[in-house]
Amino acid sequence: MAATPNEARLPVRVRRIAYEAWDRLRNLTTASPARFAVLVFATLIALFTALFSLPAASATGQRIPFADALFTAVSTICVTGLSTINMYSDLSPLGRVITYIGVNVGALGVLTLASILGLVISKRLGLRAKLIAAGDSNPLRAHGGPVNEGQTVRLGEVGQLLRTVALSTLVIEAALTVLIYPSLIIGGIHPLVALWEAPYYAAMSFTNTGFIPNADGLAPFAQDYFLLTVLMAGVFLGSIGFPVIFTLWRHYWRFRLWSLHAKLTIITTVVLFFVGAGVILLLEYDNPLTFGSMDAWDTTFQAFFLSAMTRSGGFSVIDIGDLNGATLIVGSMLMFVGGGSASTAGGIKVTTLAVLALAVFSEAKGRPSVQAFGRRIPSDVQRVALSVVAWGATIVAVSTVTISRITDAPIEHVLFDVVSGFATVGLSTGLTAELPDPAVYVMAATMFMGRIGTVTLAAAVAASSRSQLYALPVERPIVG
Repeated sequence: MAATPNEARLPVRVRRIAYEAWDRLRNLTTASPARFAVLVFATLIALFTALFSLPAASATGQRIPFADALFTAVSTICVTGLSTINMYSDLSPLGRVITYIGVNVGALGVLTLASILGLVISKRLGLRAKLIAAGDSNPLRAHGGPVNEGQTVRLGEVGQLLRTVALSTLVIEAALTVLIYPSLIIGGIHPLVALWEAPYYAAMSFTNTGFIPNADGLAPFAQDYFLLTVLMAGVFLGSIGFPVIFTLWRHYWRFRLWSLHAKLTIITTVVLFFVGAGVILLLEYDNPLTFGSMDAWDTTFQAFFLSAMTRSGGFSVIDIGDLNGATLIVGSMLMFVGGGSASTAGGIKVTTLAVLALAVFSEAKGRPSVQAFGRRIPSDVQRVALSVVAWGATIVAVSTVTISRITDAPIEHVLFDVVSGFATVGLSTGLTAELPDPAVYVMAATMFMGRIGTVTLAAAVAASSRSQLYALPVERPIVG
């Protein structure tokens, strides 16, 4: 029986509808780097949740509960380091390999990783790929529209930046592995086991994650200052950000040739490192549970180590839950700031703090503009800095109140763990491992929003911006 004309045209119509649907989906996800980032991060989290749910990923051969699998996947992809399970005893060797792969994927950033793969496959990047890659290195690009030439990474440098990201990741993690391996052998780790643990430690330090591959953590190496210094160096290199590494790679020690972003990042990071260590030392030197039983040298070194780890490192030698309440508050402040933009660290970023500090200083001096190192910082950067702080503080406040209401735990412990999750640090007072499932989901959402970035998240859900061809009358409300 012959087909009717309508039936003959049906496959063509179906193909056209399917093509239009695919084209709309592609435009929805890739027209905005921010939207693309959220989609791919969510997809990766779903994939790794499924992987951690496999019986083979569990040490017991039984499926990990969904809430724990989801939380572990979010913590891995968002390079946080918090966990509701024991990452050593509850995961099989396959589970640890999945963790190792996940933190390296999450550390590079999904936009950067996708662009690197595109660069390797096609040998070149189109304009859309360059915009997507640049959006991962600068939140100002997340909104689309015209690109300012004075921003951190120019479109012409995107290819060089991606090569620097890939090469620096391989070289730095390899160098850290070589430096860590002898310390593990001296610490009593079997040489074959150390072949796995050394690159694991290297990845966890450079990605600022902080997962531990052994049962006792860093406790056996508490006096191994060489190993702890190597871990601090790895955390520092991971936290300054790939654009800064790119600048240092090109200009080495010629400070005057550094970009303003690199100058602000390095200076603010170093200042916070020393100030944080000094404050922690003053608050904890007489605490018998932490530094009180140590000599002067151990106390000083451990204060610097803890200051470095609050920048997003996540490693700890002492029990964080034993810190004084005041120290937990200071640690929360340091973690909230975090590391550099486009880095493996979280937080509001050190450049955000630097820009706001410069704005306050300029206002106090009565200057008409914000300036630093002979450059003027435009008002749109200041607005982004204010937005990041406002959104970050709001997320932390809502999560803290919600989890505190669910658990009735001490507020300073809840605040510390929430900020640690938002800033993807990984330090914990012990609260996270004891959270009930509702609080686990809240903490997972906090980690996701912290890793994606507040500006990127806002740009992803906001409607497309429209140009405004007129200006409204000016009226000044009273502030302050």
